[in-house]
Parts: sequence; structure tokens; C-alpha cells
Amino acid sequence: MSSSKLVNKGEQDFTLLENLAGEIDEIPEDSIISKTIADNEQFKAVLFGFSPGQGLSEHRVPQNAVLHFLEGEAQVTLGNEQRQAWPGAWVHMPPDLPHSIRARSAVKMLLLMLKR
Repeated sequence: MSSSKLVNKGEQDFTLLENLAGEIDEIPEDSIISKTIADNEQFKAVLFGFSPGQGLSEHRVPQNAVLHFLEGEAQVTLGNEQRQAWPGAWVHMPPDLPHSIRARSAVKMLLLMLKR
């Protein structure tokens, strides 16, 4: 697992994750892992790991959200559209957009929820 660093130089605090995908070592079979890596007044960042076939059923969130796929392949449904996501895929979702995710292989994904 990559080390997380919180550094305070007297001006501002910041967090550096040297290997974001490495923050999740292994995804157990038939499992979903989530790890909150930041949560403040502006945003919440959650790292997800999905084993093949796992996912999140259709839901909505009341704020803007961003998905960034780090590893693996997934099917993403955004409203009425189905798309494939691979490493490097980036999705912005406006508030209340119905969406779901289904992993086709082991997937690591960063979710950013932007708070109002």
C-alpha cells in the first residue's frame, strides 16, 4: 500500500497520495471496497474497488460528482446512456443524474462529490 502523507508547512495543509490505485491492495472476490481519502467542506473523495461483476445499482446524488477510472473495465449507465469505462476514463455528472456502475473486471475508481 502506498503511504499517505499529510504535510503542514505553516501555510496550508495538503495530502499527497503517491499511488492512488495502490491505496487498495486487493479486492476480495464478490466484494466492493470503499475508502474515504478526503472529506471537507468543499468535496468528498472516495476510492472504490469492485471485484468483477460487482457494482452500484442505479441511484442519484444531490451534488455534482466526478468518476475517474484508475484500473479495470466497467459499464457505466448515465441517465439513459450506457458507456464503457477503461483506465483513464473521466465522467462528470450533474446533480440528480441517475447512474449505475457494473465492473467487467477488477476496477479501481475515484469518486469526487463536490459539495455546494
